[in-house]
Order: sequence, then structure tokens, then C-alpha cells
Amino acid sequence: HLLSGLEFDLATNLVGQPLVRQQVMKGVREFLENPNPVKPLVMSFHGSTGTGKTYVSSMLIRYLFQRGLQSPYVHHFSPIVHFPHAEQIEQYKESLKRWIQGNLTNCGRSAFLFDEMDKMHPGLIDVIIPFLGPSWVVYGTNYRKAIFIFISNAGGEQINNVTLALWRARKDREEISLQDLEPAISKAVFENPQSGFWKSGIINEHLIDFVVPFLPLKHHHVKQCVVSELVQQGLEVRPGVVQEVADSIPYFPEEEKLFSSTGCKTVASRISFFF
Repeated sequence: HLLSGLEFDLATNLVGQPLVRQQVMKGVREFLENPNPVKPLVMSFHGSTGTGKTYVSSMLIRYLFQRGLQSPYVHHFSPIVHFPHAEQIEQYKESLKRWIQGNLTNCGRSAFLFDEMDKMHPGLIDVIIPFLGPSWVVYGTNYRKAIFIFISNAGGEQINNVTLALWRARKDREEISLQDLEPAISKAVFENPQSGFWKSGIINEHLIDFVVPFLPLKHHHVKQCVVSELVQQGLEVRPGVVQEVADSIPYFPEEEKLFSSTGCKTVASRISFFF
């Protein structure tokens, strides 16, 4: 029932992301239904601000762990908080490796979330390679039931450009496939010296199982976000307000104004102007 709950939640509450739903469900289903996975589940979420990356990762964690993000088996890393100083990278490598190893020793079914991979110092993430692959035992620990999620804005611009080009070619977002987007994401994320995945063995050794692209959101998606936010805040859903909040957000490109520049990110704070 966990899987159907997650599927229902994604279908009902995640706005405008058909590919995300498909990729995440496929990944989680294959992984959970396999009593002896060969390797941990490794997913990488890409897309620009406000398109749902953090939302989906926390939804996933909520279904998989009783206390969600508060669970002692869920570990959340943010480069700005945990790895701020480039000159301390060797120390970070050591502590990250020890931390993951220690937690997998306590509980094989752990989740590790790496936020803002685009701000991660290149080279740091490679210390976790031994935990991601299909080798049987790492440092004496069976770790193949773990889940790793990488989240990054890198590739967002490229996803937006491809989505826009396809829109101009009259292709609906529902028709966009992973194959349409993967080359662009690869280039932006894995071949970019500014990226945490730069020249990473994680890429060269194909350790990411699912690349999950988040598409830019259109005006009607933003309106859906406004409606859910109003409902959540217990406020009256007035069509005029929904329209005004959605209109107050910047859209791109300049001429067509198709996609929200901030996704649904600023919706909550804008609503307060109207009440």
C-alpha cells in the first residue's frame, strides 16, 4: 500500500511533472519489490528552482520512513551547511565517508539526500562511490538497501531550453521523453567544471540509476500551486486571487512568457499580500 499511496500522492499533488512521476515510481517500485537488490537505489533530480525537487524527495522519504525527514535513518547534506570551505575538502571527505559507513552499519535501509549538488566541491562526492556500486561488501558492511538522492539545479536551464524548443515545435510536455532531455542534462551536469559531479566516477561508472528531470512550470501549473497553497492555509479559494497571484510571478522567455521563472517557489509568500 506504500507504493500506491506514493503513486496517488504524486499524481494528485505534484504539478506538471509527468516524467518525474514515471521515473520515481519505476525506481522505487523496482527497488522495494526486490528483496536482494544488487546495489543501492541512486537517483539524481535536476531542474530549475521551484519545480518540485525538494518536494518530491521529502514526499518519498515520508512514505519510506515512519518519521519522514525526522527519522534517524534519513541523512540530509547541504554543501553550504556541511561542506562550506574548499580548503577543508580532505577533512570533509574523511568525515562524509565515516558518517555514511557508520550509519549503514546501524541500518542498511538508510536514505542519504545531497542537496544543491551544483554547489558541491568537485571531487568530494567521489568518496561515496564504494557505497553506490554493486560490490558485495564495503568495509564489511552490507549496504545495498540504501537510497541516495542527489538534488541539483544544474541542468535546469538546459531542460528549460529543450522544453521550450519542443513547445515551439508543437510538442506537448506530456510527449517529452527522457531521451529528449538526457543529452542536455549530461552536458550541463556531468561535463561542467562548476558541477559537483565534474569528472566524477559516479558518472563514469554509471552508478546513477535514474536521472529525473523536472520541467519548467506553465501558468496553469502555477495556478494549481496557488490553489493547493490556499487550501493548505485554510483560506478561501477565490478565482480572482488565484489569477492575480499567478500573474504576479515572472515568466520567460521575454516574448511568449510561457514558463514561471521561479516555478512555484514564491507562491506561498505572495499569497499573504492578498489576505
